Amino acid sequence: MEHGNLNKATSSFQVSSSSIWRDASGVFSRNSFEEDDEEALKWAALEKLPTYNRLKKGLLITSNGEVNEIDVTDIGAQERKHVLERLVRDAEEDNEKFLLKLRERIDRVGISIPTIEARFEHLNVEAEAYVGSRALPTVLNFIFNTVELDPDLKVSGRVTYNGHGMNEFVPQRTASYISQHDVHIGEMTVRETFAFSARCQGVGSRYDLLSELSRREIAANIKPDPIIDIYMKFMDILIIKATASESQEANQMMTEYVLKILGLEICADIVVGDQMLRGISGGQRKRVTAGGEMLVGPTNALFMDEISSGLDSSTTVQIIKCLRQIVHILDGTAVISLLQPEPETYELFDDIILLSDGQIVYQGPREFVLEFFESMGFRCPERKAVADFLQEVTSRKDQQQYWIHKDEPYSFVTVNEFAKAFQCFHVGRELRDELAVPFDKTKNHPAALTTNKYGVNKKELLKANFSREYLLMKRNAFLAVMAVVAMTVFLRTEMLKDSVDNGGVYTGALFFSIVMVLFNGMADISMNVAKLPIFYKQRDLLFYPPWAYAIPSWILKIPITLAEVVVWVSITYYAVGFDPSIGR
Repeated sequence: MEHGNLNKATSSFQVSSSSIWRDASGVFSRNSFEEDDEEALKWAALEKLPTYNRLKKGLLITSNGEVNEIDVTDIGAQERKHVLERLVRDAEEDNEKFLLKLRERIDRVGISIPTIEARFEHLNVEAEAYVGSRALPTVLNFIFNTVELDPDLKVSGRVTYNGHGMNEFVPQRTASYISQHDVHIGEMTVRETFAFSARCQGVGSRYDLLSELSRREIAANIKPDPIIDIYMKFMDILIIKATASESQEANQMMTEYVLKILGLEICADIVVGDQMLRGISGGQRKRVTAGGEMLVGPTNALFMDEISSGLDSSTTVQIIKCLRQIVHILDGTAVISLLQPEPETYELFDDIILLSDGQIVYQGPREFVLEFFESMGFRCPERKAVADFLQEVTSRKDQQQYWIHKDEPYSFVTVNEFAKAFQCFHVGRELRDELAVPFDKTKNHPAALTTNKYGVNKKELLKANFSREYLLMKRNAFLAVMAVVAMTVFLRTEMLKDSVDNGGVYTGALFFSIVMVLFNGMADISMNVAKLPIFYKQRDLLFYPPWAYAIPSWILKIPITLAEVVVWVSITYYAVGFDPSIGR
C-alpha cells in the first residue's frame, strides 16, 4: 500500500508535569449553584489543606442528604458502589452525561487537552503473510511495532506523530493496538484481568492534570461536582497506591466503571476461561479484550482490529457508541477496522477509510463517500446497507449491479482507478493540501507523546507480576487433594514390615508419590507454555519487561516446592505407615 494519510487525534489526560498545564490562560468565575451551609464549610476546610492532602479528600453526599468528608485512599466498598451508581446508573444513558460533566470541569478552568496528529506518507509494507498465532504484518502493526520485524519484511515510507519520528517517543505507550484475538489468562477473573492491566499501565499524566485542575479551581473559587471530584481523585491516586503497595483495592473504581459501561458486571467475578477451562462467553471475552487495553489504560489513540468478531449487533453498537462518546467528549481518537458492520454501527462513525487490494480507495467524512462513488457511476440502492455496498463496489464480481449509466457500456473500474479518482475528488484534494503543510513541532504539547517506556517503575511492575503469579499458583493447586487420595489408598498405619507383600505396598506408595511429583511438574510446564501468548502480547504492548515476568515465576517455585513437600509428607507419611522415627 502506498498512499498519504492523515489522522488527527487528541489525547486525554496526558501530561508530563503540572507546569505543562499552566500555559493556558483564563479561568471561569465561581459557580452559580447554591451550596448548603454544611457543604460550603466543608469545601472551605478542604481548600485550606495542602495540595497533596487536598487531592486525597472529597465530599460524598449520601442518599439521605448528609455530607460526609471521606479519604479516597481509604474508601470502602459501599461508598465505592454509591459513587458509581451516582455516576453511571445506566451505561447507555448516563455514561455520556458523566463524560460531559468531566469535560466541563476541565474546560471551566481553561486546561487544554493535548492533541496528536499521526501521519503516514508513501507507506509501503511488503511481506509474506504468516498464518498462525502471530499477528499479520499490517499498517497498524508497523505503526505500533507490535510485530517483531522479520528480515524479509520490506517497509518504506514515513510515519510521524506530531512531526516526530517513531524513534523519538514510545508508540506503544502513546497509542494502543487491540487485536482481534482474545488472548487472556483463563484462571483470572474479569475483574482481576482489568485490575492487573490498570496496575501495569499506570495513570500516565492524569495525576498531574488533577493537581493543576485543583490548583486552578481554588484560584478561581470554583467548587466542582462532588461525585466527579471523588471519581477523578479515586481513579488516579488509588492506582498510585496500587503501585506503592500490594493492595488490590487500589484501582477498583476505574475497574468497576469499565465493567459497567461494557456490560460485564454480571460476570466480573467469573474466570475468563480458555479451551480447557469453562469461563465467560465469547462475546464477553471480546469485551474483556477491548477493555483490558482500551479503557483502563492512559493511552490516547486506539487502533482496533475487527473487535466485532463474535459479538452480536446490539453489543457492537453499545461498544462503538461508548467509544464515540469518549472520542467526541474527551477529544480522543479511535481507528477501528470492521467487516460488514450493521447500519446502526456504520452510522456511528465520523470518517471512513476504505481499503481494497492494498490501496486507499476513499478516506474522509462518512457523508461524502456515496457522493464519491456516484461521481464514478455507481449508486447504492435504497434498501442496501452502505457498508455492504462499499465492500462490493470494488469487487469484479459485484460491481456491475451498481452501475447507474444504463445507456453507456459498463467496464470494470479497478481499485487503482478508484484511488486515482479519489485524488481528484474534493475530499482527496483537501487531504492532499493538508498533508502538504508539515506539522509545526513548536505546537506539540509536551504531554502529547509518551517517552517513558513503561507506565510505572520497574519495582512496581515486579510487584504486580509477583501478585499475579501467586494468585495463579493458588488457583492451580491440586497437590493437597492428591495427597489425601494417596493417604486413603495406602492407609496402613500399623502394617508390619516383615513380608514381601507389605514391602510391595510401601514401594507402591513411594512410586505413587514420585509419579505425583512428576505430574505436578508437568502440569507447571503446560501452564507456563499456555501463558506464553499472553506474555508475548503484554511484553510487546510494554506492560512489563521480560525479566519482571520471569523472576516471579522462578522465585515463587522455590518456596512452593518446599511447601508441596511438607504438605505431601505431613498428610501421607504417617498415614501410610512409614517409619515414625524423626531421623527417617
